[in-house]
Amino acid sequence: MLISSAAARVLDEISARERDVTQAFVPGAAAEYGDAARPQAPQSIMDPLSVTAPADAYFIASDERGRMLFTRDGSFALKDRTLVDAQGRPVMGYARDGALLGALKIDGVDDALGFSASVRIEPDGGVTYDRATIDPRTGRREMQRARIGYVALARFAPATKLQAVDSQHSAAPPGIVPHIGRSGDGSFGALSPYSREGSGIDIDAGLQRLQEAYLALDAIRAADTAQRGVEKTAMDLLK
Repeated sequence: MLISSAAARVLDEISARERDVTQAFVPGAAAEYGDAARPQAPQSIMDPLSVTAPADAYFIASDERGRMLFTRDGSFALKDRTLVDAQGRPVMGYARDGALLGALKIDGVDDALGFSASVRIEPDGGVTYDRATIDPRTGRREMQRARIGYVALARFAPATKLQAVDSQHSAAPPGIVPHIGRSGDGSFGALSPYSREGSGIDIDAGLQRLQEAYLALDAIRAADTAQRGVEKTAMDLLK
């Protein structure tokens, strides 16, 4: 049975509303509908690789096609020597000042020696770890701070509506190029280490709007049924 265009629109809305509700507790999640949104706030977490971006900035990840994706979720980890986000996507940054944007990787030898266990992210976006060294002259063991690089940040012009890819990632609209830099470069504020972005979805508002969408669908279906009844009666009268 064919459905009306109004019913199809409401079904699409119901799907989006359901996604909002199911993602209400996902770190960094953003509501697809503004009436189910709430201010996102950092939550403290005892993880040196979890960090919150400034209010107007996004972290940058890369998908399997090399496309840049943008996320507020700074729940990072190391996987195969590479800094990745919560979904295992490489986190983009700069290996050093003047370097091109790319994935951030810890040195293979340092990783094999176990130094990656101390990796952390600092307020300036630096991804650092402690490297043990031995002075060949004195034989004294010393700790040095090594840096993988700096986490990159992106910002869009006000009112830019990003295209949702999943609950935590968005893509830039066609033709829109973000400003990209890093914390402390004069364009972006400091990161907040040992924290992660909370969900930007209000579960109570989301459930209420979902219920309203279902009621709207019921009303449309009832109206469609009544309309078909009227049309059938008219056809019967013409026979």
